[in-house]
Amino acid sequence: MSAAPLLQVLRLGRTRYEDAHQMQRELLEQRIAGAIGDHLLLTEHEPVVTVGRGASATDLSGLDLPVVAVERGGEATYHGPGQVVGYPILALAQGRRDLRRYLRDLEEVVLRVLAEFDVEGTRRPGLTGVWIGARKVASVGVAVRRWVTWHGFALNVHTDLAAFGGFEPCGLDPAVMTRLADHAELPPGNLLVEVLVVKHFCAVFGLRLPPASASGARGPDAGGPSLPTLPILPS
Repeated sequence: MSAAPLLQVLRLGRTRYEDAHQMQRELLEQRIAGAIGDHLLLTEHEPVVTVGRGASATDLSGLDLPVVAVERGGEATYHGPGQVVGYPILALAQGRRDLRRYLRDLEEVVLRVLAEFDVEGTRRPGLTGVWIGARKVASVGVAVRRWVTWHGFALNVHTDLAAFGGFEPCGLDPAVMTRLADHAELPPGNLLVEVLVVKHFCAVFGLRLPPASASGARGPDAGGPSLPTLPILPS
């Protein structure tokens, strides 16, 4: 049996949305060309509202936040501190070239992360994302070019939920949004959740991390700055 494909994880820390978006674009083109393997970018953004291709005519002009139109599916949503945002740059294999399956797989990663904290997450028929009871804890919006994915998911961990006010996130009442910290005891910061995201991302997508000696994360340019290594919990 051949070994599972490798996944390179880039922990970007706090980023401007435009910078992370540009990095996605560069990695996407390199992955399409076969110059690099599969990547998962993990970040939390400076406050921003992004608007996907499925956005309604909701007026966002009154928001005191930057608003950026993007290529992903879905409507408007907020990104900011306390969120774990994941951008997979994956070349979908022949047997996985189904966008509905891909969306469900991303949701499955989040569901498994929540279960690590004894929190039961659920899906909603006809909607994307992950819910805890009647409230939404994670949003999913993706784009695919030549069967290589970009954009991804946002899991509210310690997020200030007041930031969702003033517009309809994903077309929903902002009061529907929740965060993991309201349902489980968590350490400060996002590191533990990032570790668990990587663990379950590898399991759901059949990937493995590089050996520890080669796992120092780097930017899209091989000569770029070194990024923090991500410790991984045992299975």
